Amino acid sequence: MRPRIVLWIILSLTILALWIDLPPIKQMPVLKILGKKVDLLGIFPLKLGLDLQGGTELILETQMDKIDLKNRDSALESAKNVIERRVNLYGVSEALVQTSKLGNQRRIIVELPGIKDASAAAGLVGKTAELDFREQVGTSSAEMLFVPTGLTGADLKSAQVTFGGSQGARSGPQVAIEFTSEGSKKFAEITGRNVNKPLAIFLDNVPVSAPNVEQEISGGNAVITGQFSLEEAKNLAIELNAGALPVPIKIIEQHSIGPTLGQQSINKSLIAGIIGLLVVVLYMAFMYGFWGLVADGALIIYTLLVLAVFKTGLFILPPVTLTLAGIAGFILSIGMAVDANILIFERIKEEIRWGKNKKTALELGFKRAWSSIWGSNVSSLMTAVILYGMGTSLIKGFAVTLVIGVLVSMFSAIVVTRTFLRLFTK
Repeated sequence: MRPRIVLWIILSLTILALWIDLPPIKQMPVLKILGKKVDLLGIFPLKLGLDLQGGTELILETQMDKIDLKNRDSALESAKNVIERRVNLYGVSEALVQTSKLGNQRRIIVELPGIKDASAAAGLVGKTAELDFREQVGTSSAEMLFVPTGLTGADLKSAQVTFGGSQGARSGPQVAIEFTSEGSKKFAEITGRNVNKPLAIFLDNVPVSAPNVEQEISGGNAVITGQFSLEEAKNLAIELNAGALPVPIKIIEQHSIGPTLGQQSINKSLIAGIIGLLVVVLYMAFMYGFWGLVADGALIIYTLLVLAVFKTGLFILPPVTLTLAGIAGFILSIGMAVDANILIFERIKEEIRWGKNKKTALELGFKRAWSSIWGSNVSSLMTAVILYGMGTSLIKGFAVTLVIGVLVSMFSAIVVTRTFLRLFTK
């Protein structure tokens, strides 16, 4: 592709990233669409984590003594999903619920930005899941209601995803459920009096499914059919197992983080980032002259692009929730972004010393430095992936920002810097 075409693509991406990154401005004109005011700037706010926004963090330990070894991971995931749903119903914005396994210990870490009352947060997530089956009452002339049948999660033994035939209404993913001996008797009686009627399944007073009863079901085994996708069937099985595998939860740590401390962290990180960026810019200009200034321009574009990715997730993935560790990863990636430029420039110098003209030296410098750039960045990406897979929430925030920074830095060095030098060399 011609350098001028690539240049226009780069400029377009830079302008788009600048529009995404700019915060709202009070004096900015407001656009009206269909009578509604629409801000021109600040449409994509930067999501801040618990340590920057303030709030409450809870560390919960699950009691797995009475759970079979093969079911412990499923029980942990079930408990996580229940807590996540409660947090969402509570209306907490940008909450984070994740699991952690250290040896035989299985923990759930809950971060609730903006929640100041740690006791209320503990009460929100600490209760045991309540699963129950409800039958429909009422007539066509009255409002239909679902009332408890007495069949609860204590009567459910397990739930798992199965697959029906390749044709007909029963094809595709299904959820097979199995009751205890006492639950089997209750289920047979309930289905017997509700043939051709829905039997709703509620979890924490929220309906998760309402399959229609086709016949009386005895034996304690049944299949919930419907137009499920595989993911929907898996989620339903997990929700059912949340009641079938109630895991006692113990709050081992809870603490609040004030917004003042978070703002202080943001200010210090901002100062550190500005100082680091200025040092890198001055170093590149001093060591490489005009080439260094070109690399500095590419570095500014790199910074804009990374922030835009943080805010939007490229409109494909969820936006990045920025934590203090994530800011550290971003600042580190700024220094790593010029590593590739240094390798390229030193290689170009060698080619010139060997008698090549500048244009040829430039092309050979990029080509022959690529293997070193590729190897160093791949090793950084592998390290970040390991940190994300095995680390806690803070370490994961660092790893995510580092991965994004490394990937964008490769684009910045190989595409942006190369395009600028090609045009200016001509």
